[in-house]
Amino acid sequence: MFILVQPWLSCDLNNHLIMMPVIVRMIIVCVSRNVCCCCRPNSGMMCNTSWHFNASLIKDLIPEMKKYWPDLIEPSSSEFWKYEWTKHGTCAARAESLNSQHKYFSKALELYHKYNLTNVLKDNRIVPSEQYYTLDDVETAITSFYNVKTKIQCVHPGKGGQVQVLGQIEICVDRDFQLIDCEKSTEEIWSNDIPAVAISGQSELSVCDHSMPIYYPPVPSRS
Repeated sequence: MFILVQPWLSCDLNNHLIMMPVIVRMIIVCVSRNVCCCCRPNSGMMCNTSWHFNASLIKDLIPEMKKYWPDLIEPSSSEFWKYEWTKHGTCAARAESLNSQHKYFSKALELYHKYNLTNVLKDNRIVPSEQYYTLDDVETAITSFYNVKTKIQCVHPGKGGQVQVLGQIEICVDRDFQLIDCEKSTEEIWSNDIPAVAISGQSELSVCDHSMPIYYPPVPSRS
C-alpha cells in the first residue's frame, strides 16, 4: 500500500513562513507478505542512505516540482527533494514501479494531479477562510467524490481550545495505484512528518475530532 499525503498546515516556524497547500508526498507503508518497510518520520531512520539524490536525473520534472512540490524556505535549493527521496523515495523504491528517482517523483506528481484534494474541497465550498467546517463536511466531500475512506488529520488545540486546524489528508492506493480505503492501522504513523506544531499552544497532528470544528486557514502572504 502507498499513501499520498497532502499537508495544508500553514505556520510560522523559527521565523520562516511555511506554506504547504500543494506539497505532495508519496510514502510506502507496506508490501506483500505483511513485511513492513516503512520509515517512521520521527525516528530519523532512512531506508537506503547510500542511494544519493541526484537532481540531474529529474531535471525535466524540476519546473513542475517547483510549482507543486516546492521548498518554500529555500526555493533555489534541492535539499527538500533530497530529504524526500532519502527518507521516503528509497523506501518506495522497493516497488518496481517506483524504483528510480524519476519514477518516484513523476508518480507523486501524477497522483497529486489525479487526486487533487484542494479542488475536491473547493467544489464542495470548503476553502481556506475564516469560516469553520465540520469533520463530516470534509469527509463527505472526499468520500462522495472518490468513494473511499481517507485519513484526515488535524492540529489539535491546547488546553481550553475549541478549534482544530486542518493539517493533512492521506489518500491510500494499492500497488497498482488504484484507490483503496486507508487502514486504521496507519492512523498515527505519519503524524509527525510535517514541521512540528508552530501554532502556539497546539499539539502535533492526529486524527481529527468529530466533536470539534475545523479551521482551514488561508495561506498567509509572504510580504
